[in-house]
Amino acid sequence: MIPPATAPAFLADAGWDGAAIVPLAGDASFRRYFRVLDGGRRAVLMDAPPPHEDPRPFIAIAEHLLADGFAAPRILARDLEQGLVLIEDFGDLRVKEHLDEAPDAELAVYARAIDLLADLHTLPAADVPPYDRAVYQREAGLLTEWYCPAIGIDVDADGYARAWDAVLPIVEQSASPTVTVLRDYHAENIMLIDGPASHGLGLLDFQDALAGHPAYDLVSLLQDARRDVPVDVEAAMLAHYKTVANPPADFDAAYAVLGAQRNAKIIGIFTRLWKRDGKPRYLSYLPRMWSLLERDLQHPALAPVADWFAANIPADKRHDALEEHIPA
Repeated sequence: MIPPATAPAFLADAGWDGAAIVPLAGDASFRRYFRVLDGGRRAVLMDAPPPHEDPRPFIAIAEHLLADGFAAPRILARDLEQGLVLIEDFGDLRVKEHLDEAPDAELAVYARAIDLLADLHTLPAADVPPYDRAVYQREAGLLTEWYCPAIGIDVDADGYARAWDAVLPIVEQSASPTVTVLRDYHAENIMLIDGPASHGLGLLDFQDALAGHPAYDLVSLLQDARRDVPVDVEAAMLAHYKTVANPPADFDAAYAVLGAQRNAKIIGIFTRLWKRDGKPRYLSYLPRMWSLLERDLQHPALAPVADWFAANIPADKRHDALEEHIPA
């Protein structure tokens, strides 16, 4: 986590000459984040190095969310050629760590996160690409592309795609509106901030936003890949969303389909992070992802996909199949 060599000059041009640059975080992509300190001022430096990363989608969605009254980080300076962006600092109080320390606040905090989504879903979608069949299939296919070879089994990949083709119309033909889908809306990407704006929640990591079904971000929040959300909390928050948003009758089926699709995708992504990118720590999340996927597959709407899994990936090749590769 050494700052890019061009960071001091970029900060000087932005009015932060001589500011200290300290490591803040990295993530599953090539992006890195640093905190910039100058007396009483604080900001965050995003390093999104080209050609691996393009900060323009982040900037566009941040400005869209801000215009709609949500708390996305304000863009303080940018150098797109170098992939450097200086953004507002929301502090250190992430929802995940807050709930680790204050588990009794879980229902109240999640209710605020649900209320934010309900507000977002009343608005037209941002000018972003659609979350369409091709994207759903490409993402779900990461499981057969990466996970299945990693555990040493041959599967019917064509049958897998056909099974998804059989269930995705439940989402595509839903009566729900098309909304901005943030895609990584979960406890590690939501900050608790001061003030009443946007339910006191700051949004991060939304650069991959697409226009799609409103259930997707609920799945991201309530079937969190990195944090156990109790089943009763998930049920209570879905009920809360239905109370405040009044979704159509097909919402539960769409939620199950998108849950299964997202969880299958993440199993593939986390395996790829190990095999391709040398990040085996992500394997520790796979037992949770398999539990969530298997629960989603119990919904009648997922019968074709559930049948495929039963025929192609035995139980002993799921939850703990890669346990030996998880770092101690």
